[in-house]
Amino acid sequence: MAENPDHSNAPKPVLQLKSQKFRDARQGDWRLLNAQLDKAERDGLKSFSIDELLNLPVLYRSAMSSLSMAQSISLDRNLITYLQTLCARAYVYIYGPQTRLKEVLSSFFVRAWPRGFRALGLELILAFVLFFGGAILGWVLCAQDDTWYHFFLPGELRSVDSSVNDLKETIGGNTEDSALSPFAVFLMGHNTQVAIMAFAFGIMFGLPTFALLIYNGIPMGAMLWLFASKGLGVEFAAWLSIHGTTELFAIIIAGACGLHVGRRLIFPGDQPRRESLIGAGRLTGTVMIGVAAMLTVAGCLEGFGRQLITESWARFSIGGAMLVLWLVYFFFVGRERRHG
Repeated sequence: MAENPDHSNAPKPVLQLKSQKFRDARQGDWRLLNAQLDKAERDGLKSFSIDELLNLPVLYRSAMSSLSMAQSISLDRNLITYLQTLCARAYVYIYGPQTRLKEVLSSFFVRAWPRGFRALGLELILAFVLFFGGAILGWVLCAQDDTWYHFFLPGELRSVDSSVNDLKETIGGNTEDSALSPFAVFLMGHNTQVAIMAFAFGIMFGLPTFALLIYNGIPMGAMLWLFASKGLGVEFAAWLSIHGTTELFAIIIAGACGLHVGRRLIFPGDQPRRESLIGAGRLTGTVMIGVAAMLTVAGCLEGFGRQLITESWARFSIGGAMLVLWLVYFFFVGRERRHG
């Protein structure tokens, strides 16, 4: 008759004995690691001494070694679960990011954003040419035939039939009512939408972004022509500059982001198209966060500065200062220093 020994209960005492011996030999280090993790969670790593910081990865590696051994010899499940939890907690403090909000903001504004801007390169130049090329086109067409003005700006209150005084009132500011006028809110919302669309349409190989930049430059050129034809060109340029050097710059950057995405889709280079698109998305996504910040600044200038400051020289001064500030920031901040 064949033997049929029952092993169902036999391994349990042996397993418990092995687990107990294993635990007794190593649990001192586990308890010390657990105490350090409790301290880190309560007070942060800044409360650690130099010796404690140096000892933390040693204890972590010891716990990982214990976990590996416990799994290989199939010790009891509770012990394995405890070690897994302990190692996972330690991993966060050994390898996880320990940056603070201040460091994150500094990294973005001092390095990531200006470097991302400079990486756009030719797309920035193309976006600038398309937008202001559209403005020139709008001016030239209206100068040849003023009916183009109403075609480009249907329903605009400022028309070719408006008197000089009527036009002056539209750019004279608003010192009596609330600073953030409804018109300023409308313009801020519109230009924000334009910036988002210019970026988002880049996924369609950049062609809608190409057209959108020209399309949004044309009305600006048409309006410049209207005010210049009434002898108010300087006043209108000042009215526009106080926020426009920030807002229009942001739109051009957003357009450059869209064009960059489109270019990387059409010409992925040596990379697969999917990886090329992922890389373009990371770069332009970073820059677009900065564009949102620029539009916020422009909104404040548009809602308060432009409404309360009515002198042309003051408007030009603020607009010019903002333009210089952005140019210095984008072209000089975040550059790596060369040694030697």
